[in-house]
Parts: sequence; structure tokens; C-alpha cells
Amino acid sequence: MTENVSGVTADSSVDPAEKQYRFDTLKVRGAYEPSEHNLAFSVPIYQTTSYEMGDTARGDRLFRQEELGFLYTRVGNPTVDVFERRVAQLDGAVGAIALASGMAAVSHSILNLADAGDHIIASPYLYGGTFDLFKSILPRYGITVELAPSLESEAIQKLVRPNTKALFIESIANPKGYVADIATLAELAHANGIPLIVDNTFATPYLIQPIKHGADVVVYSATKGLSGHGNIIAGLILEAGTFDYGNGRFPQFTDKGYTLRDRDNVYRSFLEVFPETPFTVRVRLALLNYLGAALGPFDAYLALLGLETLSERTEKQLANVRALIEYLQGNEFVSWVDYASLPSSPNYELATRYAPKGSGTIFAFGFKGSVEEQEQFIDATRLFSYQVNVGDAKSLIVNNAKTTHSELSPEEQAAAELAPETIRLSVGLEDPQDLIDDLDQAFAAVFGRRPATAQRA
Repeated sequence: MTENVSGVTADSSVDPAEKQYRFDTLKVRGAYEPSEHNLAFSVPIYQTTSYEMGDTARGDRLFRQEELGFLYTRVGNPTVDVFERRVAQLDGAVGAIALASGMAAVSHSILNLADAGDHIIASPYLYGGTFDLFKSILPRYGITVELAPSLESEAIQKLVRPNTKALFIESIANPKGYVADIATLAELAHANGIPLIVDNTFATPYLIQPIKHGADVVVYSATKGLSGHGNIIAGLILEAGTFDYGNGRFPQFTDKGYTLRDRDNVYRSFLEVFPETPFTVRVRLALLNYLGAALGPFDAYLALLGLETLSERTEKQLANVRALIEYLQGNEFVSWVDYASLPSSPNYELATRYAPKGSGTIFAFGFKGSVEEQEQFIDATRLFSYQVNVGDAKSLIVNNAKTTHSELSPEEQAAAELAPETIRLSVGLEDPQDLIDDLDQAFAAVFGRRPATAQRA
């Protein structure tokens, strides 16, 4: 266990005994040793506000980063720590910090790099909440976020400025399902001295591990597929540990501060005290500590339970995705199906390269009818729940233009290639034929008959 003064993950290096273990072993046993927790076989819920320091001498050592240990659950908790380090192992990260939501992870990752007057470049294919954060909130704090017209390298390079601090993308875009060329974009970012931040929510580390392709920071809404049961709100920021934050663009990592002083009262920087994990430690001590978006230990416990079945859930969901796509592709009431792993998709090559198992458990299709008929169709479904969540064990349906991306104007939706007829399905664990039958009867409820070419059991 590698914790410092405030529960900070100073060095999330994998235990040598765990380096031999593969993904499915780590997702159920990684980062946890029962002998360190009173031999509890299941990760305990440390439902406590603070922790005994013992005596004033130890307290002094803790606050000077001379001894590792937990102090206060807002910035570090043993249950949350296991969750952080386990996901870090699955993703190949050296550091991780859990937060109260996916949007907290997105906002903190940007605020950790950019100050007033700085500039961020972002993908045009983004979750609506992220888009509105970039458009409406960050500019009020002097941070400009510019959406690239595409994810082509030439288009992004033209946007780089001396004050650009990061490139932000989604590995599998919400809701379009576009799979980004992570390695190429990482090379572009690094050539300009900036980190690549990848929102990997749709993929989870089971389908894509962005750090292996050059990403510097990975963010998650752990609310979604990572935990997979629709019962928590949580976020994560992971750190690759390879980016040089001392390259002159990021003084917040090299400026020396009073709070990091040593016993001789010599001021120190984050890079000096935490050379392996400066990004996630600074999020914890400079942002989480004072903005307070802490993940509670019980939510971390639920996230760990969900994480244990990530592979099995995803494989079943991918099989259901394939069955539903086959049905919808032969459906006279559907104008298009957008899923990058389809050979007909213009994104197929990138999907095959980065997500060979499948490009996620969420996909979209075009409803061939009026807005009113689209709404009637959604209301007629029985198994598909009308929700704005994704990655749940239960199947969900939503009309993105009016819900998850309603922050975008019609012009902005068009730029993001979000058509008004888009319906997004988040595919769960139900029997695939039951899901097909549900869509079938919903089409019949709108059009007076079942699709003539629908696949039958």
C-alpha cells in the first residue's frame, strides 16, 4: 500500500506478485490483501470520517509526507483506495483518484491543467454534459475550449496555440460510437508538448486501454459500464506516468509551495515530492481537497462489486448488441445503424484496431418516422427503460437530441453528427429475443404492423 499524508496514492505500482496476473484475476483480487484488513475476504467499508494519528510526532510526519497513511476520508479512504488501485491495474496506470461523478473527473482533469487564459482542444464528438461544461462553464473561469472540426490530425494541429494545455477526446464517442485513433492523436499531442486526455467511459478497460496507445490521462464515469448496475454515481481519473509536466507549460507542477515544505521548511513542488504521480496527487491535494467532490466508501464498495463481473457482463452485452443490430439492419422502419464494429462502418478499421472485441455495448440507429412517432415508439417499449444512463445490466433507450445532448443547438448537433432521428440503445443482459420482441411490438404500436423484414426466433 502506497499512501501518503492525505491518503494520496504516491506510487500505485503493482505488487510484484500481481504482475503475473491477467485482467480477470485483477478485476476480482487486484490491489487487495486481506491480511492488511483484519483478514476480511471482502473489501471492508471504512465508514469513517477521519483516522487516528496516534501522537503528535506521527502527525507531524504525516503532514510532511514523511510517513504514509490516511487522515481524512474527503481526500483518502481505504475502501476507495482499493477501487482506485484496482482500476489503475486494469488500465496500466501508475496513479488513480476516484471522485464523486464522471463529470467531476472530466472537470478536475481540465482544471488540473488549465488556468484562466489557457486553451483546450476537444473532440467534436462528446457527451452533452461535457460539451456544455466546455461551452458554458469553463469560459466563465477564463478557460477556452475549442472543438475541432474533426479528429483528423491536420484539423487539430491548426488549433494548437502557445497556451494550449491539453487535447480531450472520447475513446468511443457518446452517442455516435466513433472510435478515435488514440495513438495518432497521442503523438500529435506530445509533439506539441501537451497531454492527451481520453474519456474511456463507453469502452471500459475491458475493451480499450488508452494508456497502452499513448494516452496520458484517462477519465471515467464509473457510474456506467465500469460498475454496471445503475446504483452509484462515481468517477475516476487515471495517470499514465509518462508525460513530462516539467516541460515549461505547466508551472502548477513545478512551482514550489508552502504546503509541500520539508522538515527544514524548504518549499517543494508536486514534481519533486511526487515524481511518479504528479497529476493525480495534485488533483487530490489541490482540487479534491478544496472543491470536495469525494467518492464515499459505500459507493466505492458497490463499484468494486460491479467491477468483479465486468468481463462477463460485457461479453453478454456484446452478444446482445450483435443480435439487435442484425434485427435493426433488416428493419424497414430504420434508416441506419451506427456501430463502428460493423464492416460497413467508415470507422471499422479503427474499431478493429482499438476495440477488437467490439466497439462497446451502446449503439444508435435512425428512426424512420416523425418526431411524434419516435416518441410514441420509445413510450411503447416495455423492456427498454427510458433513461439517460448507459452501461447498465438492464437495457436502456433514449432520444439523445432531446435529452443527453439537449444542451447542443441544432447547429451544434449537426456539427457533432447527431441527427434528430437518433435513438441510442444501451444494451443489457436480458434475453436477446425478448429485446427484439420488445422493439418489434413497439414498431407495431406506431406503424400498425410489425416490420416486414424483422428477424424472427
